[in-house]
Amino acid sequence: MELDPRGQRFAATLTSIVLIVVLATGWGWLALVQAVVFAITAADPRRGPYAYVYRALVRPRLGPPTETEPIPPVRFAQLVGFGFLAVASVGYLGDLPSLGVVFTAFGLLAAFLNAAFGLCLGCEAYLAIKRLSSAKSA
Repeated sequence: MELDPRGQRFAATLTSIVLIVVLATGWGWLALVQAVVFAITAADPRRGPYAYVYRALVRPRLGPPTETEPIPPVRFAQLVGFGFLAVASVGYLGDLPSLGVVFTAFGLLAAFLNAAFGLCLGCEAYLAIKRLSSAKSA
């Protein structure tokens, strides 16, 4: 099973909006909610909250995808996003706002690049790690 990349870009757009709100307000609980979204989506990208919204509201208007992408790189990217937002949450909720801002900004950069340009940094990192591990075992 593979994923519709338009769904991933939609999720990245929603994530970008959430992270902009977090940066503007310093709401640590919202960073924590986004971390939970990442955790759920890392377990199964098809079952993430934003995936349900995409399939229910957006995809019916677009029709079937002309291309798909494999699940493992997306899962890895979501796991990385979880790590960034977990640290950001600790920063905001633990009265270390600078830590929260830095890690939220990293998450926003990655989400924005995916939303605006279709460049998934976590997916690219996953593929680079796979290439390096293949090269080492060869």
